[in-house]
This record gives sequence, C-alpha cells and structure tokens, in this order.
Amino acid sequence: MAQEYFKPVAGGLLVDVSCGSGLFSRKFAKSGSYSAVIALDFSENMLRQCFEFIKQDDTLSTMNLALVRADISRLPFASCSVDAVHAGAALHCWPSPSNAVAEISRVLRSGGVFVATTFLSSALNSPFSSGALRALRQFFGQENSSYNYFTEKEIEDLCKSCGLINYTSKVQRAFIMFSAQKP
Repeated sequence: MAQEYFKPVAGGLLVDVSCGSGLFSRKFAKSGSYSAVIALDFSENMLRQCFEFIKQDDTLSTMNLALVRADISRLPFASCSVDAVHAGAALHCWPSPSNAVAEISRVLRSGGVFVATTFLSSALNSPFSSGALRALRQFFGQENSSYNYFTEKEIEDLCKSCGLINYTSKVQRAFIMFSAQKP
C-alpha cells in the first residue's frame, strides 16, 4: 500500500525510518522504484538483524541499499535532500513524535512524501473501556504506557503543524496508514 503513495517520487531517495528488521526496506529496494533506499533505525541490534536478512538474499547485494543508525529526531541528512520517508508501525514508539515529524519535514524535498502506519488510541480504548477490565488493559500495556497513541485527528494536526500538506489516511480498526507531502 505504501508503494502507491510513493509513486510521485519514483526514482528518488527513500528513507525507511525505524526500519526494525528491514522488512519494508528490503521490499522497497527490491521494487527497483528508487535510486537508493536507506534503512534507518536507532537500535544497533535491529540494524544487525536487518543486515543479516540482507546477506541471506543474493538479489539485494546488487541493490542500492544502505543501513544507517540514527535518532529519528536528529536525522543525518541535509535539509530538502530526501524524496520519501516511510515509518512502518513506528510513530507510537517515538519519544517525541512532534520532533520526529518536524525532522522528517525538514529533510523532505519539496513534493516529498511521508507515509506512516501506527495504531489509533480510540480503537485501543474501545474493547477494554470499562473499569472492571482496567487490570487487563494494564497487562496489555495500554494504560500508563510509554507509547504515544493518537487519534486520527491528532495525526493529521501533527502533520499540518510540521508543515506537511495533502494529508490522506486509511483506517482499518485500530490501524491507520497516512500520507502527507512537503509543499
């Protein structure tokens, strides 16, 4: 689904932030749709795992795919130097989502696209909303959590406040995929 959002920036540089094991980074690289793909994560261990998966796939050895360790709130790229940024199931994990999205906006070129997925707060509250189930919510980490869950409106406002335009989203239960563009 993310590939559809990235069609306007085909042939450009894509950065897969908070890439984890590199599942999406590898798919983006294999698509041949980008001049280069950068798999970026703060976790050195996740980048090691990503590297191991890349080594196991001979087709990726000829791809323009690089691994970078960096903090999402301090991306090591020049302003206006990136065509596309992908963040799969990551926004809720970032310590400061507003700083991260502002930084993504900074590195995107004019017309650049940001696509992300995360979980919505309203959906997290619905099945366990009664007081009788509070212990179950705590067990699943949905109360007093260090994660940042948002409503759909909050995500849209976050993108707009960071200077991004053309916000669109698709919601499926507790999951949202959204896209925004740098003017």
